[in-house]
Amino acid sequence: MGKETSMSSRFRGFLPVVVDVETGGFNSKTDALLEVAAVFVDFGDGGILTRGETIRYHVKPFEGANMEPASLAVNGIDPHHPLRPAIDERDALQRLFRAIRSAVRANDCQRAILVGHNAAFDLAFMNEAIARSDIKRNPFHPFSCFDTATLCGVAFGQTVLARAVAAAGFEWDESSAHSAAYDAEITADVFCEIVNRFQPVFDSTIPQARPNDTSQ
Repeated sequence: MGKETSMSSRFRGFLPVVVDVETGGFNSKTDALLEVAAVFVDFGDGGILTRGETIRYHVKPFEGANMEPASLAVNGIDPHHPLRPAIDERDALQRLFRAIRSAVRANDCQRAILVGHNAAFDLAFMNEAIARSDIKRNPFHPFSCFDTATLCGVAFGQTVLARAVAAAGFEWDESSAHSAAYDAEITADVFCEIVNRFQPVFDSTIPQARPNDTSQ
């Protein structure tokens, strides 16, 4: 038997899911969650990762949520626009989590792990929304995450997403930035690129089985 080549073996039983949130501010306890997007990562031959399906929901502000005008100006969201297809926070999370749990099972993983650019921000808003919605089956690890700002600093010497995207060889679309779906997708591209560049290092850590070795 050769080297292990499953998603579960690559990330120690975790399924990386790239998440981006758009919010009404920076305080996860008081500010509204307005958009959430999750991008799945596909595992191919030789352990090569590629961006997979995107799931995105517009979210209604929870009752009493704070929304800072400066934040809304950046993300361009009008929370009360009559044509905005927003759903309740709990509904959005439950739909998202059903898809994630299905992907966890399909990849023979134990749970999901959030990947994000400055991931602590996204994870904090997700955890607060989960607590407000009283959701018991959270597929994500509650505090561990993969931060692409850190990974990009190591791989490309850049921590700002737009600069890291350029350093990785991708196009940055400023007009699409600060949309949860776009930011999650471009972050997924960068995450896959970094993991793929490090695949030979990972391969070197897994011993090849000897031809008559029956211990595998």
